[in-house]
Amino acid sequence: EDIHWLDGMLLIIITAITIFVMALLLICIVRYNRRANPNPARFTHNQPLEVAWTVIPIIILVFIGAFSLPVLFNQLEIPEGDVTVKITGFQWRWKYEYVEDDLNFISSLDPESNAARQLEAGEDPANVDNYLLEVDNPLVLPADTKIKFLITADDVIHSWWVPALGWKRDAIPGFINEAWTEIKEPGIYRGQCAELCGKDHGFMPIVLHVLPRDEYVAWVVHQQDQLAAN
Repeated sequence: EDIHWLDGMLLIIITAITIFVMALLLICIVRYNRRANPNPARFTHNQPLEVAWTVIPIIILVFIGAFSLPVLFNQLEIPEGDVTVKITGFQWRWKYEYVEDDLNFISSLDPESNAARQLEAGEDPANVDNYLLEVDNPLVLPADTKIKFLITADDVIHSWWVPALGWKRDAIPGFINEAWTEIKEPGIYRGQCAELCGKDHGFMPIVLHVLPRDEYVAWVVHQQDQLAAN
């Protein structure tokens, strides 16, 4: 939420600056062209103007920094999560490991999307819901819970990106990147690998199923029971 708010604020500031600069440029084009102003002024500088165009950008940058630095530092200060998930990317899947609950599984492109992209059995991509954005095993997470992510890769560089979370992290072989989130609203959130990781890069989606806390606990118990039964 903080990242999205900051992005919106910066968009307003940048838009205002762009409009102001374009207006000045238009005034110069119309008022000071050769036809409208055949005898141009000969002065070489304007001290008040030069001070203004130096001081005003500094004030704008300080204003932006006052709001953006706390948000960015908060994003980088990884709290101890109630749930820790290790994410490992490899061509062209994600492996999810729930550290506290000793659960793990691999998430791949949904078979229906995979068949449609290869035009198998006459499948039409237009008839597939969430084409190329669905998986066989989504990552299930609890709402209103601090979740810590440990992100790495087994082969090449990948990048775990869910836009609604407001950040992405590179998955680098031999290195662990950390991130965290606290998702307020249960629901389905979608993302993709944001790194060009090979010829099937476009078929490496991410799906989060965020459940209310009690439903998540029931899901974990069910997964553990299935694992014990097998």
